[in-house]
Order: sequence, then C-alpha cells, then structure tokens
Amino acid sequence: MAVIHRTTLTPSKLELLTSWLPSRPWYEGGGRRPELTKAGGFRLDDPQGEVGIEFMVVTDASGDRPVSYHVPLTYRGAPLEGADHALIGMAEHGVLGRRWIYDGAHDPVLVARLHALFQGDAEPQAQSVSDTPDLSVTWSFTGAAAPGPIRPAAVADAPHATDIVVDAATANDAADDDRGGRLTMRVIRVLRPGENDVADALGHVTAGWRLPDGAEVRGVFAVVTDAGDSAGEAGGDPAS
Repeated sequence: MAVIHRTTLTPSKLELLTSWLPSRPWYEGGGRRPELTKAGGFRLDDPQGEVGIEFMVVTDASGDRPVSYHVPLTYRGAPLEGADHALIGMAEHGVLGRRWIYDGAHDPVLVARLHALFQGDAEPQAQSVSDTPDLSVTWSFTGAAAPGPIRPAAVADAPHATDIVVDAATANDAADDDRGGRLTMRVIRVLRPGENDVADALGHVTAGWRLPDGAEVRGVFAVVTDAGDSAGEAGGDPAS
C-alpha cells in the first residue's frame, strides 16, 4: 500500500512542473509561465516497492481561464536508464534522499500499473494518505484479459493527450507466448469535467479534482483504444 511521508521535497513538485510544463506540446499557456496549484489525483502501488507512482492534477491560473493538467509522475531512487528525455527534474526528499522524477508515461513501471488498473488488478490509492484506497476512482475495460506482462512499444504526445502503445498477451494466446494484441492507453493531459473521450474506447479511468473556486468535478484521466489511431504509430518515440 502507498506510504506517504510527511516531509519536504526540494525543489517541490510544483516548482519542477512550473519549469517543465511550458515545454510540453499539450500545454495551453503559450509563452506564459504557469501559476500552478495542486488540484487532485491518486496513486498506484509498485508491487516491488521501488517506484513511487502518482497521477497528479495541477491547475494553471496564469491565463484568462484556469486549465487543469494531468501529469502522471514516477519517483525513483536512481536514474531510469534511457529515459533522460522524460526526466522532469531531481529533488531532495527529507526521508528518502535524492529522487529522480519522471513523466510517468515514459516509465515502464507506471505503464504496467496503469494497464493493471484497467484490468482490475491494481487498486487506486489516496494521493495524500497512507494505506488508504481511493474509492472515488472508477474504471472500466471491455477488451480481452491480458494474463501476462505487457510490452511497451511507443509513446507519443498529441495536442491534448499522450498515447502509450503496448503489446499485451491475451488469455487465448498466453500459452503460445505470442502477441495477443496492441492497445493504446491514452493519458488525457488537458482535463475537462464530464465523461468525454470515451464513446469509442475499450475502457476508461475517471477521477476527480478541484477547480479554483473549490468546486469538485470529475472527468476522464485515461482511455484504452486499439492502436489504429494512436499517435505512437504515427512516429512516437520507443517506450523507455
């Protein structure tokens, strides 16, 4: 279960994201420096207990209207090989020491756990409370079950999302150790309240966040499609 340490992180996550967000193709602030507040999110556990996994929402109030961004993050005690392009920054944790913080869409541990969440094999955890399931996070998946490990294939950014293409075995082909199917897990980066972006999806994850006026809203954080329309197949980087 996720353990939350009540300590400092220097620089803070918001400070790191303030520098990093403007470099993303899905950032809507133009050339402005974002003014970020933490707005919500949840966590997933790494079964090996090595990697921190957080699906964080931050709201930027620098423009005419606030914009909420979904940033999956991973926290590691050592660099992730081959993932320099996904490094958001390094920070000093008051308990755990030096941490390497990555855009989790490029981290194979987060990718595997997000896939497990869609399969019903991972339980969302509260963002800021230890050992506490987050029952507000809901998900669905109508595709074939994947009994074995997935194989990340490619990651690519789109204007409002990031597509993570994975190969997954299914129950029908697991005995042959053959490729069961290619799926795209689309991480929604610019959040909108409501059940959007799910009409043609094989599955979706829905969670909540807070607006600047204090209103609690819900929306889609991620969806699963087949790989036919994925940005990854249009030339994305190989998965880290």
